[in-house]
Amino acid sequence: MTLPELEWQIIYGRCAWAIVTAALAVSLWPRAWKLSRIGILIILAGAAALKALPDDASPAYWLGLAFQWPSAALVGLCLVKLHFAWQGRTGAAMTSGLAWVLALAGAALYIDAIGWISQGFYFWGFGPNGAPALALFFGFACAVAAIRGRARPQALALLFALVTFSVLRLPTGNLWDALLDPILWGWAILALLRQCRNWQARKLRSLAEAEVPAPQAKT
Repeated sequence: MTLPELEWQIIYGRCAWAIVTAALAVSLWPRAWKLSRIGILIILAGAAALKALPDDASPAYWLGLAFQWPSAALVGLCLVKLHFAWQGRTGAAMTSGLAWVLALAGAALYIDAIGWISQGFYFWGFGPNGAPALALFFGFACAVAAIRGRARPQALALLFALVTFSVLRLPTGNLWDALLDPILWGWAILALLRQCRNWQARKLRSLAEAEVPAPQAKT
């Protein structure tokens, strides 16, 4: 088990929370796709300045106490969100397939953590052989997806997380902490709930349209 240096964790935490905070602010901004690039830079610079404050004056200190460090995957997807806003796009950073994978993986980890199945999934992420092998496999899959243009931004975000773990062992030295955290899991769950709501709305609309009688031709 190789743990990252504490100094690197502190630097990572401040930078990561700045990116996550900026992405959240941009997401909550009315008509975020119409936000100017200067506005995005101001939001990002403001978030970075707040997180750079010393010790407990920094919001990153309190966020770290509550949530520890954001996963590198969350940081990568937040960068995707900022990239979309920078380009004036309305695309979703959390795709349907990715949301399902994260939701199921998070459910398995949390069910195991509270002792319902007790398989020690989380500790597999510290494995000296298994974790690097999984990181290499996932990284190869993400690289292939990016090259083929299949959900390229999301694939690159996950590849960023895997490289961050493989090279620097950030954020905690555990593979799962690089790929998943409670905030990212909640984001995935909300994305799936939104999908279900949209699907139900489309179904109700199609049923309503089917019940409308066709206009009779005049004789």
